[in-house]
Amino acid sequence: MQSFLRALKIQRWDDHRYYHHSRINQSLHLVSALSFLASYVMVFRSPAAAALIGWLGAMVSRQAGHFFFEPKDYDEVNHATHQHKERIKVGYNLRRKVVLLSLWGLSPLLLWAAPTLMGILRRPTNAAEFLRNLGELWLALGIGALLFRTIQLAFLKDLRTGLVWLTKILTDPFHDIMLYYRAPLYLLRGELIDPMTEVTQRA
Repeated sequence: MQSFLRALKIQRWDDHRYYHHSRINQSLHLVSALSFLASYVMVFRSPAAAALIGWLGAMVSRQAGHFFFEPKDYDEVNHATHQHKERIKVGYNLRRKVVLLSLWGLSPLLLWAAPTLMGILRRPTNAAEFLRNLGELWLALGIGALLFRTIQLAFLKDLRTGLVWLTKILTDPFHDIMLYYRAPLYLLRGELIDPMTEVTQRA
């Protein structure tokens, strides 16, 4: 258990120091974390609604921070290029995210063309029922993406790495709130980039 927790701590530390320099990105991760917590609560009442909140609220804000605001030039703090960080990314790097988000974005068209997915879902008779089906499809996509990368990491590295990553992803909302709850305040002060003093102090 101690080695598992140590590996989890390393994955969390690397995720923060490599991929969350922008205060806007950090603030969007705070929004994402709060949305995910709402989704976690809602999943017990309505899994489809939870998936809609998770994708539209949490994932959109989260990935917008990475794609549009996170610096992609040379990382002076960690002495690493953007290309190097993309290669060593344990989870979904930007290229993998493009694939995942493309599947997500095209899924409404799939439901429009095949409303029941060959009998898997109930045929919708109104917009609310279509959204319910879309939420259920997005829930399956999210679970599938988590399991796919976990299994892939088990083959590429080892099972523990995959399980550590899965644990990190599922607990990220709680951890992100602890890390980035002050990010909006820094933004209001005009600080766009985190100086990452904790990284330089540990170097």
